[in-house]
Amino acid sequence: MRIAFLGPAGTYGEQAARALAELEGIPEPELQPQSGIRAVIQALAAGRTEAAVVPVENSVEGGVTACMDALWEHPELEISRAVVLPIRHALVGSGPLDGISEVLSHPQALAQCSLWLSENTPNALQLPTSSTAEAARMVKGSKFRAAIASMQAAQEHGLEVLAYPINDVAGNCTRFLLLRRGERNWDGQLASLAFSLHANQPGALLEALACFAHRALNMSRIESRPSKREMGEYIFFVDLELPAGPEPLRQALEELKPLCEHLAVFGAYPITLV
Repeated sequence: MRIAFLGPAGTYGEQAARALAELEGIPEPELQPQSGIRAVIQALAAGRTEAAVVPVENSVEGGVTACMDALWEHPELEISRAVVLPIRHALVGSGPLDGISEVLSHPQALAQCSLWLSENTPNALQLPTSSTAEAARMVKGSKFRAAIASMQAAQEHGLEVLAYPINDVAGNCTRFLLLRRGERNWDGQLASLAFSLHANQPGALLEALACFAHRALNMSRIESRPSKREMGEYIFFVDLELPAGPEPLRQALEELKPLCEHLAVFGAYPITLV
């Protein structure tokens, strides 16, 4: 099975892809690195792969907006499984720590290490890259550049570990989704959906959320993203816990649907801490 992930080799996305493949019982998956989160999802949507692995939420920085936007664009995709991966960042490079004037990494990783960077490399310029492993590739051989990346990425690119761990929060973790094309599963620990409302008016969101509340469906996450059509218009992404099985979810969606301009249900799925 071909599985797209945010590349190159050595990213946390690759680690998550291998963990998800093992949990799904996929023998010898063919991992296909992509240059961005949108590209990962588009590879699956276009049929170039059978599955895709993307980060959707970080415990420190919140939702991964590129993932949410791409999911909204491809409501035909379904979530098969999720893993929560502990994130332990390292500062890696080829030169001494006191000579570092530029630090490269994915914007999420830079944000997750912002306090450490301000205390240990206060004068270094922070430069965003498409992934942590791409940052590691770009700093190889440089005496003044360093990357925030995984220990695996340091090994992949022959870099020294200048400091580890450097994330500001010890419990830093990211939830990754395994996406596929096909029928949605209605039975699982968690369900994910997104919706936009017919009008921006008082009580509209409250009425929508009441569909979940009076069925005792707990929201473990709710986030909004601009619709990109006009100011003040939003899309709402919701995760629901399903302790009582799929029937309360089905009932809630039947009540919710008339309130929505668009409703995308990505299905229910198991979630594992690895």
